[in-house]
Amino acid sequence: MKGLKKLFAIGLSTALAFTLAACNNNEKSSSDDVENENKQVTLNFWTFGATGYEDLAKEYEKENPNVKVKVRAAETAEHHDALFTALSAGSGAPDISMLEIDQLDRFKAAQDRFENLYDLGAKDIKDQYLDWKWSTGENNNGDFLIGLPTDIGPKALYYRMDVFEEAGLPAEPDEVANLISSPKAFEEAGLKVKEQTGIPFIDSIEMAFRAYLDAAEETFLNPEGELLLEEDGNAVKNAYDYAVKLNELGIVGKFEMWSPEWANAVNKGEFAAELGAGWLKGWMEGNATEAIGKWRVATLPSEFAANWGGSFIAIPKETKNAKEAYEFVEWLVSPDNQLKSFQAKGLFPSAPSVYEMDEFKNNEDEFFGGQATAPVFAKAAQDINGAIYKGEKYFPVYQEVLNALKNVQSKGADPEKEWTEAIKRAKDLLNR
Repeated sequence: MKGLKKLFAIGLSTALAFTLAACNNNEKSSSDDVENENKQVTLNFWTFGATGYEDLAKEYEKENPNVKVKVRAAETAEHHDALFTALSAGSGAPDISMLEIDQLDRFKAAQDRFENLYDLGAKDIKDQYLDWKWSTGENNNGDFLIGLPTDIGPKALYYRMDVFEEAGLPAEPDEVANLISSPKAFEEAGLKVKEQTGIPFIDSIEMAFRAYLDAAEETFLNPEGELLLEEDGNAVKNAYDYAVKLNELGIVGKFEMWSPEWANAVNKGEFAAELGAGWLKGWMEGNATEAIGKWRVATLPSEFAANWGGSFIAIPKETKNAKEAYEFVEWLVSPDNQLKSFQAKGLFPSAPSVYEMDEFKNNEDEFFGGQATAPVFAKAAQDINGAIYKGEKYFPVYQEVLNALKNVQSKGADPEKEWTEAIKRAKDLLNR
């Protein structure tokens, strides 16, 4: 009996020990879960321009009290240069960063410095965004996503209603869209404006150049970094020749965008039309107060359907909080929050479900005489064919071709000679 009692006591002790251990492990696991849920996370978020993301970050913090989002805003060039420097150094990068679309290829070349958002769950939301916008954020193989889509810049025809009326042209947006339905019709409308009013149809030779250029799927360079300008049928040459033609017709002005002279011309109606992106509305509303009610917006010919501007939001590899960073970014660019960004700062949504929301469709613009301009840009966004490759040296090469066009306009230089010289300068740039 004594032996049995002793054996029973040992068994009871062992069972108790296992029970206590199990309880302790469960308590530890439960404690870890609570600790993870309550873990305080600070996310540094670098932005540029006027986004209104500061207000949305505060809203997110209220919903997620364990997350603090510190938003830093800078000028576009300063922002991207600082980010590139930090990534190159391997330290000092933020948890989250905006990337402007024209700067994107520069950072895609260093994709190993960023989180692949497909690894964090981005595939689950892909169908919420325009295909061309989403694919622009991918690498060439389509297996790495550098950023989630934010705003876009679909282009449309901004035009002075009073100038069109003076020229004897239809002036209501639907009528203008039907009238100017092709590049040839664009020229004809320009000639009518010139003949009847004496003012140029469009503001500058750069905007004439961008009419075709922004819509091209291949421009200056291919993904291997090779120059395409000497290839037969190159889209840049087509855009160049069209700009030369419009200039020869006398319908192109000499107002350089953003200059004081250009701003004054927008106010005074010294040119009739601008091929501008959706974000130009915000500038006009804030800076062209003398022109309230005089401008309208119409769709461009399909040959000119293009995007100009917009951004993505990426997560540098340096972050120690990739999961929390992604959750915030996914929330920030959701359709509902893209609507808020559009209403607050005019950031045009890349989520097409927003285009069906009443708050979007019925958003009348006082500056444009009460016209609901958002549906015009929404149609333009959905007319864009696909992603456009630009490359790291897009802007330096672009500038060389633009300089050639400026010489043609201001100095009467020979267009073909200027084109040849621009190609030589572009080759020198690539060989440096």
